[in-house]
Amino acid sequence: MDIRISGTVSESIVDGPGFRYTIFVQGCPHNCPGCHNPQTHDFNGGKVVDTDELLRECTEDPLNKGVTFSGGEPFSQAKALYELGKRFKECGYDIWCYTGWTMRELWQMRKSEYYVGQLMSIIDVLVDGRFIEERKTLSLPFRGSDNQQLIDMKSTFEEHMVIEYTI
Repeated sequence: MDIRISGTVSESIVDGPGFRYTIFVQGCPHNCPGCHNPQTHDFNGGKVVDTDELLRECTEDPLNKGVTFSGGEPFSQAKALYELGKRFKECGYDIWCYTGWTMRELWQMRKSEYYVGQLMSIIDVLVDGRFIEERKTLSLPFRGSDNQQLIDMKSTFEEHMVIEYTI
């Protein structure tokens, strides 16, 4: 399956715990002022790659213990990331996902967009919320601004309420 990406980083230590393979998808509707990855906003930018190539690149590096979907906006390519994410899970990787949507917005979107719900179901930790430049902080791990939450998705689905992920 094809996916449009801006790029990847192998052995990232800033996109979740441990060494991670990070996929930066291309295209974002949020256009947050001060965004760390403004080059990912254009839906026609980046490059189209086969998801088999991404899986191979990640699994060839024995240091990678997890995968992070970032962007751009991962939920704009929910079907491709869901299909790829299932394969990563089968290989034993945990999945983190950064999104500009809030959990509340995603919960509503999943009712009309099937693959949004499917992608949510395989994510271990969701970092939600738009980056807000005025609330930028370096004191919170794995977040850009203090409005963003780290959400334990398995517990959230089990409890039917947002459960914060603790590091």
